[in-house]
Amino acid sequence: MAEVITQEKSKGKQNKKLIKIDMTPMVDLNFLLLMFFMFTSSFSKPNVMDLGLPAKNDDPYPTNYNIDEKNQITFIIGENNRIFYHQSNENDLTEAGLKETDYSGVNVSKIISKAYENAPKKEIFTIIVKPTDDANYKNFVDMMDNISISKKERYGISDIKPWEKKVYENVIK
Repeated sequence: MAEVITQEKSKGKQNKKLIKIDMTPMVDLNFLLLMFFMFTSSFSKPNVMDLGLPAKNDDPYPTNYNIDEKNQITFIIGENNRIFYHQSNENDLTEAGLKETDYSGVNVSKIISKAYENAPKKEIFTIIVKPTDDANYKNFVDMMDNISISKKERYGISDIKPWEKKVYENVIK
């Protein structure tokens, strides 16, 4: 503990005692308190995006739905903050059918809502996101946020098909 050291000095009639406190043990106590609070405090957890992955299915042959182009909408994330969408199959996709929009939540939500309203089977309506090799991560996260805003639970992430890539490259030239 702290030690009080006193010395007597005499100046004239009064005896004055000088008090000197040894603070060395207080340093140890401060470090002990610091370590205690560091180990008992909770650190903030990082914010992560929930992708909502499906549960593992033990069935080796799961049921596959044949989702036609009217029950889905496909977004292609391109370079230079560009995003395109279509509702076409391999035979019907043309440069005019590949439409461009921006990452505004209002625009993407309207496009998704319109496609959902026109879908013949709303229970299997699916949003497909296909980032190209030139797309950046920020645009992908913005697209996932827009899907979350639209409150649609069925979506998938896939590679761009060769026939889509051919039309996409013709459009961006």
